[in-house]
Amino acid sequence: MSRTVSSPPAPLIGPDPLHAVQVLGSGASGSGVHVRSLAAGLVARGLRVTVCGPESAELAYEFGAAGAQFVRVGPCADVESLTALRAVCADAGLVHAHGTKAGLLASLALGGRRTPLVVTWHTKSTAKGARARVLQLAERRVARAARIALGASSDLVDRARQRGARDARLAPVAVPAPRWLPQEEDRRQHKARAELGAVERPLLFTVGRLEENRGHDVLLDAVWAWRSYDPAPLLVIAGEGPGRAWLQGRIEAEGLPVRLLGRRDDVTELLAAADVAVLPSRWEARSLFAQEALHAGVPLVATAVGGVPELVGDAAELVPYGDPQALARAVLGLLADPARREHLAATGRAQADCWPTEDDTVAHVLGIYDELTHTSAPGSRAVRPH
Repeated sequence: MSRTVSSPPAPLIGPDPLHAVQVLGSGASGSGVHVRSLAAGLVARGLRVTVCGPESAELAYEFGAAGAQFVRVGPCADVESLTALRAVCADAGLVHAHGTKAGLLASLALGGRRTPLVVTWHTKSTAKGARARVLQLAERRVARAARIALGASSDLVDRARQRGARDARLAPVAVPAPRWLPQEEDRRQHKARAELGAVERPLLFTVGRLEENRGHDVLLDAVWAWRSYDPAPLLVIAGEGPGRAWLQGRIEAEGLPVRLLGRRDDVTELLAAADVAVLPSRWEARSLFAQEALHAGVPLVATAVGGVPELVGDAAELVPYGDPQALARAVLGLLADPARREHLAATGRAQADCWPTEDDTVAHVLGIYDELTHTSAPGSRAVRPH
């Protein structure tokens, strides 16, 4: 996605600020970080923002600290959640849901109201069988209920259109770049490597929920290829999920140089300490981890799936999903080629500089809000970003 020109913060014109309700489903990392950034930007530009989602999302992203009101709303369309969301949306000028689950909840809560609904598609389901059919029906309802569907990647825009969206667009989704001084970065890197036992051996890092479709099984297959190296590269995986016991059992049974770290609040520091970042997923839209790796100048090996190629361009080594040999070759090739790693680090930072900034993203969303509130029922407020 090419970078757009950001608009400077502009106050809302009119006596009353637009009330923009942001609805989160599970509060997953990508959408949670995006909504935190969006909420802060909208509040700074004079809007009244309420974020609705699970309590865990507020604990993780502190929307209140960004100037937004937070209201606990569960991710399921039960009576309690719908009642709470309807009350919040009673005076909303616009509702913006993030994800299919949040979009379904918002569409049910709005019912027959004329309040404009925007839904950002951050990801897609990889379910199979009966569950896949149910989710497809949910996607159809969400796509048709939204006045505008925004996709974090081109394939998500296509998916929204296939499900019946009347207006689907590619949308910038920015994440904050790490902020610390170079000397502080060096100190954190050394501390992280010492903690992990990788001071004198290569360190590989990935993060993600331990579940099917994240590609951890393929990644362990690739680790088998370098287990006998001296010193063997150490792979560390941050994240938690239902697949942890299976992965740990296999690591121990096969003697693989892999550590499962569980949930961590120092992912940025761990990533910056790594020699290579690895993203083995079956599908990604605008991967938060890939963005963080390129921002940090850490060489990235990723699967060429979903929105990853358009996100990283030539700034990463791309391999097919499900091919452990290709994954191992790419990782080992980078570890053996310091010049290539330096090139990817520099190219990655340059690629990240071309991505939309947080200001760009807020300006784009404000433009959509302005478009919808101008064309809504008489008397609705309008936002006028300059």
